[in-house]
Amino acid sequence: MDQANKDFIMNVMANANDLTLATIRPDGYPQATTVSFAYDGLTLYVGVGKNSQKAQNIRQNNKVSLTINNAYKNWSEIKGLSIGGIAEVVSDPRDIQQAIDCLLARFPEAVEWAETGQKDQVAFLKIRPQVISMLDYTKGFGHTETIKA
Repeated sequence: MDQANKDFIMNVMANANDLTLATIRPDGYPQATTVSFAYDGLTLYVGVGKNSQKAQNIRQNNKVSLTINNAYKNWSEIKGLSIGGIAEVVSDPRDIQQAIDCLLARFPEAVEWAETGQKDQVAFLKIRPQVISMLDYTKGFGHTETIKA
C-alpha cells in the first residue's frame, strides 16, 4: 500500500465516529449494524454486548464487511471506505486492554462507563482489514480504488 492510499484511509477513519459492520447470521443473511469504533493503524476496535448477535455471528463466522463514511453535503464530496476483513472477539487481556485504551482515547466520555463495571458486559472486537475499497468522489462520480491491506 502506498503512502497516499494509507493517508486517505487514515483521514477517512479520523473523520468518522462510527462504521456499519456487517456480519453473517446463522440463517445466512447478513446483519448490518452501526457501531462506534477506534483504531490503531489499520486495526479497528469495536465494543459490543457480550451476548449480542454481532458477537455471536463473529464467533461462528469471522469474515466481516464494513463501511466508514465521512459526512458530506453533496455527492461530489463523498469519501469513504468499504472494507472486507477478519474479526475476532478478543480474549487475551492485552488485546482487551488495547481495545479499551483505543476506545477511551477516542471517546474519553466513556471512562465513566468503564469505571462502573459495565465493561464486563462488553465483548471487544478486533478487525483486521484484508481488502479496502476507497471511495473518493472528489476524483469523479463513483471513483473507487481497491487495495489489499
